Amino acid sequence: MQQRRLGSSGLVVSDICMGTMTFGQQCDEPLSHQICDLAWESGIDFFDAAEVYPVPPSAEKFGLTEEIFGRWLKTKPREAVVVATKVTGPGHGWFTPPVRHGKTALDRRQIVKACEDSLRRLGTDYIDLYQTHWPDHGMPYEEVLGVLTELRDEGKVRVIGASNETSWGMMKACWAADVCGVDRYETVQNNFSLINRRCESELAQVCRQEGISLLPYSPLGGGVLTGKYQDELPDGARFTAYLKTGEDRQKRMAQRFVNERSLETTRRLTEIAKSIGTTVTALSVAWSRQHDFVASTIIGATTLEQLGQSLAAKDLVLDDQTMARIDSVDVDIPTPMTEDGLRRL
Repeated sequence: MQQRRLGSSGLVVSDICMGTMTFGQQCDEPLSHQICDLAWESGIDFFDAAEVYPVPPSAEKFGLTEEIFGRWLKTKPREAVVVATKVTGPGHGWFTPPVRHGKTALDRRQIVKACEDSLRRLGTDYIDLYQTHWPDHGMPYEEVLGVLTELRDEGKVRVIGASNETSWGMMKACWAADVCGVDRYETVQNNFSLINRRCESELAQVCRQEGISLLPYSPLGGGVLTGKYQDELPDGARFTAYLKTGEDRQKRMAQRFVNERSLETTRRLTEIAKSIGTTVTALSVAWSRQHDFVASTIIGATTLEQLGQSLAAKDLVLDDQTMARIDSVDVDIPTPMTEDGLRRL
């Protein structure tokens, strides 16, 4: 497993990160710990959580993922594990903390309380990477960054980052940090995959020019790039539940990922993967890792078998010819994830 630095910080992490949003929902605690064990044994030392996990969010399970992961964390030397988590922020209709009655501005009280609650649930006295889960463009960046800097000064946080942020938002945050003398975001965690390559344009330039690391989430396009949605909606899958029984918001989210264009893209990529003796899952994760502005690609799993398929990418390097073939699919079918679902990203 390769190691890469997060931005210009002192944190160096495995270039594959273990995401935990299934812990406590699709995965019970024993399975969650088994997934963490396999990831750890495979060389992953970077784990990503959030206060609002597991998803879909609920008042009953709010914070449960951090508690489950925190109990696993106690089995390892704390200084050897890089722990990331997030304060929710507005959520923009996707991830609103139900226990806060929709009052989710990134103000001082919310950030400090969220951090203290996450520390308690994780059972640790510091968070390595603390991120804003969703931006709050109604709050001055200098105020948000100022509070996060204070948490770093107090030793509760080592490095700060953003998630689901726009290119404008990242540049505004860089400006505010430079002008006000507060900490910069060292990372940005956004949706990036072979069915959503938008980060390769403006955000990639922000990362390169400002020394910020992208942490792609959903490199498998919510599972679409495993091929499991090709023929029919698979039982037990997240988007199957969203499309069949979910509320309107969940159905719209699923349709962003599962549509004719994304399925045709997956079909073509599957052919490319087979021609080089690998799976479309491994191909997708390996492709993400080969971007110069990416520090660590976040993978998820609901079974040990799924995790093993993603981990097959850790030593896979795609040659120029394969990368060109992949690019040709994007030329024919640009941005398969529907534009309506991407407005906020």
